[in-house]
Amino acid sequence: LWGSRPRNDAQLWFLLSFFSTFLVGGLTGVMLASVPINVQLHDTFFVVSHLHYVLIGGAVFPLLGAIVHWYPKITGRLLDDRLGKLSAALAFVGFHATFFPQHWLGMQGMPRRIYTYVPESGWGTWNLVSTVGAFVLGLAVLVLVVNVLKSLRDGEVAGANPWGAESLEWALPSPPPPAKLRPVPIVESRYPLWIGRIGQVVGLKEDEQLAVRVVDAEPDHKVKMLGPAFSPLLAALATGATIIACIFTPWGLPIGAAVVAAAMAGWFWPKGHTPEELLSEEKQP
Repeated sequence: LWGSRPRNDAQLWFLLSFFSTFLVGGLTGVMLASVPINVQLHDTFFVVSHLHYVLIGGAVFPLLGAIVHWYPKITGRLLDDRLGKLSAALAFVGFHATFFPQHWLGMQGMPRRIYTYVPESGWGTWNLVSTVGAFVLGLAVLVLVVNVLKSLRDGEVAGANPWGAESLEWALPSPPPPAKLRPVPIVESRYPLWIGRIGQVVGLKEDEQLAVRVVDAEPDHKVKMLGPAFSPLLAALATGATIIACIFTPWGLPIGAAVVAAAMAGWFWPKGHTPEELLSEEKQP
């Protein structure tokens, strides 16, 4: 946020939810690092609450905000900001109603990994609050899904840079064209869309890109761009399936490794070009 101009929109609401939630998760982690406190709270719902404040606060809230942020670049349309703020507010309230009472339940001795408790324990009220909060959190996700589907058809046209961002991905149309149709930019600033104009490299064919040196970014050689392929997706699916298979059988590793290797070979195997054509040593002026 420092050095920018925050906008009161849904992605900022998710970002602020992340800050506040992750802060609580960090503070309770400091508490559990104390040995006497940890002995008392070990395997109680206090640990469950701490864990979810870290995981959902550190990952889920930023992920939901990222969906709002990147949706216009992916689809070319903006999400409805009112529905976005509603989903952010419901997610914040629902999450804290679900997991904050579990701090108190844990300090009262409520153990985790037990599916039912006797009424005499006195934990029923806060468990009911936690259950209601879980339904509110689920409603928040449902509102966001409805917003995504509704905006895909009726959303406002986003344009290239609806957020006024400074980085190069927002210089492209929304959604962006295939890689080989994107112009190669000349960048002379840390904030290229805010300071000055972005030049373009000329003299390249449609399927060529310019490679530069790592240190000084001076032009070095031309690279042939390959067309769209399913090989990266197949390699990712095969990797995930291999990890899951290894949980159940040791045969998952050799079989999965062979499938992943085949997918990777299909990914990197030259198609339609000789090795000399793929890496031209012709120097750029």
